[in-house]
Amino acid sequence: MTGKSQLGDFLQARRSQLRPEDIGMPTYGERRRVPGLRREELALLAGVSASYYTRLEQGQSLSASPEVLDAIAGALRLDESERRYLHDLARADRPRTRGRRPAPERVTEATAQLLDVLADVPAIVLGRRSDVLAWNRLGHALFAGHLDPGVPDLSAQRPNMARLVFLDCHTRDLYADWPSKARAVVGNLRLVAAQHPQDTALHALLGELSAKSGEFASMWADHRVKACAVAAYEMRHPLVGPLTVVQQTLSHGPGPNMVVATTEAGSPSRAALALLAQVITQDTVPADPAQPAPRADVG
Repeated sequence: MTGKSQLGDFLQARRSQLRPEDIGMPTYGERRRVPGLRREELALLAGVSASYYTRLEQGQSLSASPEVLDAIAGALRLDESERRYLHDLARADRPRTRGRRPAPERVTEATAQLLDVLADVPAIVLGRRSDVLAWNRLGHALFAGHLDPGVPDLSAQRPNMARLVFLDCHTRDLYADWPSKARAVVGNLRLVAAQHPQDTALHALLGELSAKSGEFASMWADHRVKACAVAAYEMRHPLVGPLTVVQQTLSHGPGPNMVVATTEAGSPSRAALALLAQVITQDTVPADPAQPAPRADVG
C-alpha cells in the first residue's frame, strides 16, 4: 500500500473530531491551526511518544501492539465497535499473502426454514456486502416491493441494500429520517471493509457508491463506525402509509445475517403491517367480486 494507511486515515479523522474541551484540556483562548487535538496532545493522552504516533498516523509504522492500540482507542474515546474496528484496520494494513477468493454466499437450509416460519414478520437475508440473498413475501413488500420478488434467486441480479439506500429513489423515500439510515449503512460497511480487506467485490461496491453518490462519499470520508444490530425507523410505505419498525439483525456467526422488522403490539404500525400482509395476499389470489378491496390508508 502506498501513501497513508487506512489506519492512519482513521486516526487522523477521529483526532480531528476530538476537541480539547471534550477532554478538559485548557486552551487559554489560543488560536489553533488544526481542528481537534494536535498529534502530540493525542500521543500524550495515549502514553506513547509523539514521533511514534506521528509515524503510525502517516502509515510509516504498521506494527502497533494491541496494548498500544487500546491506549490510543482510550485517548480517542472510541466505543467498543470503534475499538474493534481500530484493531481490524491495524491487521488489514499489515503485509499479507494473497488470500483465496471468498466462497459465494448462500442461504443455508436452516436459515431458509427460519425465513419460511417468519411468514408474519418482514425478514430478509443479507450477505456481508449487504446483497439480498433471500426474503420472505412480507420482507419483500416492506423493503423493496417495487422490485421483482424473484431477483434474489438470480445471483448476478441480486439487489444490494446499500446500493438501494443511496441510489434508489423508492428506498430513499421509505425512510422519514433517511440520513440516519444512510449513516447506519455506511458505518456497517466500514466494519465489514476492515474485516475483509481483500474482498474485491466489496471494494468495487464502495467505489461505485462513492462515484455515484456524493452523500455516500461524504459519509465515508467522515470515518464514522457504527455496529447497528437494532434500530428503530419511521417508514413511509406507499401502500399502507407511515409505520415505525424496529429493524433487528439476527447473527449466527460467520455467514449471512437475517434482518427482521417488528412493530409494537396494538400500535398503528402493527395494524399497517397487517394491512400490508393482507394486500400482498390479495394480489396473489383471484379476487372475489363480493368482497370489497382493503383500504391502504392506515395511519
